[in-house]
Amino acid sequence: MTSIQKKRKAFVEASYCVACGCCVKVCPLGAIQIIDGITAQVSMEKCVGCGKCAKECPASVIEIREAEA
Repeated sequence: MTSIQKKRKAFVEASYCVACGCCVKVCPLGAIQIIDGITAQVSMEKCVGCGKCAKECPASVIEIREAEA
């Protein structure tokens, strides 16, 4: 029987992101970038789900939740 391991990752609600860059500045692994000056995008390969970006986001549009690995 194969078990699916779940890991915590950051997810951005792109339609509400104001692209301020606060999350980019606090991410210790450089897993977030601002795309076209419009929204933040998280690299699922780099993100470890530490939550620093979610705490820093002034628009509260970043959520840490489980993602299938």
